[in-house]
Amino acid sequence: MIKSLFVQIVESISSTESGAAEAHEREAALRLATAVLMIDVARADHVFEESEFDRVLQLVENHFKLTPEQAAQLVNEASDRAEDLVSAYEFTEVLHKHLSDDEKARIVSLLWQIAYADGRLDKYEDSLVRKIGDLLYVSRGRAMRLKHDAQREIQ
Repeated sequence: MIKSLFVQIVESISSTESGAAEAHEREAALRLATAVLMIDVARADHVFEESEFDRVLQLVENHFKLTPEQAAQLVNEASDRAEDLVSAYEFTEVLHKHLSDDEKARIVSLLWQIAYADGRLDKYEDSLVRKIGDLLYVSRGRAMRLKHDAQREIQ
């Protein structure tokens, strides 16, 4: 299942590069990959609280400039896909190849905001966000600044 999602995302992005598909398809694939990572971070502590779900919805809606209905649809699809997630590598590889450094840092920022959505940072959430940041080649220093920014927001 995860393999098929990864193949779907890569095909959407690859076909866009060859001019066969629209930029909309590429954006949809990148949105889904990002949302799957967000859900994965929210579930990292084995508790997916309503506050985390609400925060994921809000961030998806704002970051991707979606309607509430579109955001809910994306989060629900990402949640279904994240159920079988074994490794974040496939998704981070796609994002790393197709996003700028600032866009990758923005994703890490979103992940820190999800990790702090319930008011505390669990060690598993912390570890996962750091790992994803490394896989996206966001420097440790920048990732830590983003972490502190997210922490300040909840205080």
